[in-house]
Amino acid sequence: MEFLIIAAVVLLAVGMFRYFRQKNYLKTLTEDQFREGYRKAQLIDVREPNEFDKGHILGARNIPLTQMKQRLVELRKDKPVYLYCQGGSRSGRAAQLLHKKGYEDISQLKGGFKKWTGKVKSK
Repeated sequence: MEFLIIAAVVLLAVGMFRYFRQKNYLKTLTEDQFREGYRKAQLIDVREPNEFDKGHILGARNIPLTQMKQRLVELRKDKPVYLYCQGGSRSGRAAQLLHKKGYEDISQLKGGFKKWTGKVKSK
């Protein structure tokens, strides 16, 4: 029983550490803030292709989180990167990877695509 309590505390501490560290390099933007800057940025949808095909923000490129490491050459370090996924967790993981690879201006859409009310394109 004591072990479970210690394990839970350690997991909670690690989660809090990651959350606060992420705030140093990832900006979480409201839809209005996101809309203001995404046309000047690299707009990346990190969802899987089938999700992207069902609907995505107009002008977005699909680089799924599962392919991000292999496709980093498609992203420029000198331009802002705007990320989004369905709800926010995958874009956070993508931001962590980009940060480790030297990208500095990284933002994500608060609430993800499911909260987006702007223009959408679907196949």
